[in-house]
Amino acid sequence: MGNTKPLAIDTTGRDIHGEAARIRARGPVTRVELPGAVEAWAVSSTELLKRLLTDPRVSKDPRQHWPRFIDGGITPDWPLFTWVAVHNMFTAYGGEHRRLRILVSKAFTGRRTAALQPRIEEITKELLDGIEEAGRRSPVVDLREELCYPLPIRVISELFGLPEDRGAELRRLVDRLFDTSADPGEMTAAYEQMYGVLAELVATKRQSPGDDLTTGLIAARDEEGGTRLSERELVDTLTLMVSAGHETTVNLLDNAIHALLTHPDQLALVRSGRGSWDDVVEETLRYDAPVASLPLRYAVEDLALGELGGPEGVVIRRGEPILAAYAAAGRDPGRHGEDAGRFDVTRADKEHLAFGHGVHHCLGAPLGRLEARIALPALFARFPGLQLAANDEELGHVESFISNGHRRLPVRLG
Repeated sequence: MGNTKPLAIDTTGRDIHGEAARIRARGPVTRVELPGAVEAWAVSSTELLKRLLTDPRVSKDPRQHWPRFIDGGITPDWPLFTWVAVHNMFTAYGGEHRRLRILVSKAFTGRRTAALQPRIEEITKELLDGIEEAGRRSPVVDLREELCYPLPIRVISELFGLPEDRGAELRRLVDRLFDTSADPGEMTAAYEQMYGVLAELVATKRQSPGDDLTTGLIAARDEEGGTRLSERELVDTLTLMVSAGHETTVNLLDNAIHALLTHPDQLALVRSGRGSWDDVVEETLRYDAPVASLPLRYAVEDLALGELGGPEGVVIRRGEPILAAYAAAGRDPGRHGEDAGRFDVTRADKEHLAFGHGVHHCLGAPLGRLEARIALPALFARFPGLQLAANDEELGHVESFISNGHRRLPVRLG
């Protein structure tokens, strides 16, 4: 991979944007070191990353295209093993990915997402009522705990037909899967427990179908090939959708609230109508991507980046891993100018890759946006005097270089 010493990625995620700036400073693509001395190419240029994410010569399937995985060099004790070894759309390539995406798309329709709006509004009101009550007992309320976490997990649970009493367990397991500083055994155990919970859900829905996404996934059939999702694909797909759908929305809400409370001028623009809540959501996704970096993709053949608009003379060799550095790309000056690091709801170009790009663009993006577009205006309307009750150092960061959010979000309701 060349002679430049790779930049070691901090698995604790203590300084996501500082690290993103260091990645950008090394050029549009640079070598990084992941846990276990695994080297990869981190891509921070928005335009180059878009080209790579849509290039058929870039795969997400380690079983076909990562020699180190194929040769047994990547084992279950590698901290990121569960991120690359699952059997679902996340790691599928080519025709296999198309088959899985078609089947999942048949169940996870725009109509199903839109139909959730009234229920999301009800859940949001219930949570805000609870926050108001908590504010009477204590001057400080943790919004990550009281709003950002429970809203997505309740929506996801209802969407999939999962009993509400399993929500706390799901949250604990998802948190562990995203904790890249955790012991590999803990992450593997969390994945196995998650698999057990969702396998049980599938078995229940086979016996008692309902009007939910799990039942829809069981029933989905490829009209041309007549294929269905296998049992393993079903549970792995549910694992992907539950974990990704939960964590990204938690962080989107958290980061949007934090951005508005630390940029009162921008909140004033929204309240005056000069910026919309859609603007808040999209600018948050650009400025503070819920997923900072996503492992991994692999070069199917040698990729001369100069031919893709990247740096001349740089070649990603066949089989080398690629890390999509979304947080770094969101603040790419090459795309967003010298003020790319500024939160600005009136910014004309808010393009981002926070939900991915190309064939692997997140199917749950409309649901995440819908939850944020409902919850954020409701929160700030209910509590117009909302103020942060801690500085950024006190907020902390979730222990992950993948998940980008705070450990806590304490506020005074005003």
